[in-house]
This record gives sequence, C-alpha cells and structure tokens, in this order.
Amino acid sequence: MDVSELLKKPFLNEKEVAAVTGRAVSTLRNERFLRRGFPYLKILGQRSVRYKTADILAGMEANRISF
Repeated sequence: MDVSELLKKPFLNEKEVAAVTGRAVSTLRNERFLRRGFPYLKILGQRSVRYKTADILAGMEANRISF
C-alpha cells in the first residue's frame, strides 16, 4: 500500500491504519476493546470500523517525542 495515497482518503479502515502507523491490526482491535488508542467510527448495522485520517495524524503528532 502506498501511504501517501492512503493519507488523501478522509477515512481509513483498520488495515490501512495499520499500514500508516506500523501497528498490528490486532493491536488496534485490542485498543478499541480497552477504549484506548485512536478515535474511531462504527458504522451502524455493520461490523465496519473507520478511522478519520486527521485523527490518526493528530494522534501520532501528539505522541511525538522530541529532544
């Protein structure tokens, strides 16, 4: 997957978020279960989960470590 193309999309699924962040899909699922991690949207009536691309980038930037 080309990460630059993924970042142009307004919403990402869990596999795309895993590709962008380097986290495993199982880690994203576990964080949702524990109510931690990135904010997400659950599509009613389906099992689909979507993450807002801006939220992913903001979350990564908020956890940035600089010296």
